[in-house]
Amino acid sequence: IDKAIDKAKGGAGENFEVARYEGYGPGNCMVIIECLTDNPNRTFGDVRFCFTKTKSKIGSQGAVSHMFDHLCILKFASDDEESVLEALLLADVDVSDIENEDGMLTVFAPHTDSFKAKKTLSDALGDVEYEVDEIQFIAQNTTTLEGDDIETFDRFIDMLNDLDDVQNVYHNVEL
Repeated sequence: IDKAIDKAKGGAGENFEVARYEGYGPGNCMVIIECLTDNPNRTFGDVRFCFTKTKSKIGSQGAVSHMFDHLCILKFASDDEESVLEALLLADVDVSDIENEDGMLTVFAPHTDSFKAKKTLSDALGDVEYEVDEIQFIAQNTTTLEGDDIETFDRFIDMLNDLDDVQNVYHNVEL
């Protein structure tokens, strides 16, 4: 009883773990689900239920992640693409892509170079305010759903988003 009271008060330090699930969703699309949980067994059961209810297949670790790039995405106000790219390359940041659109630069780099990229940008440009500063899984290729698969996919995503432990859902469906 005392442990339950301490837990309710927040005194019994809860341990949260990161859990990542992968699989094939409706229409054979690829899905990665990132969760933060204090009970991995409950979370796995909840995520598996979403797959089962939509006639999808949950896979093992690495089943679809090889078809996604794990990238750091930095978007900020600048139009000097060349100097930014030069600074990043001189700092040995492996830039995957850089986009310039309406005075906003978006830099894509490996997630392992996130800190180095931000440090290099602040050294080169001064104080940088990022509109986007995220690490995400980006699909290497996309798939288009048709017919009933569209409705099933929407229901699948809604079911996942309704789970408290789910933090992010990445997929290769072209919306």
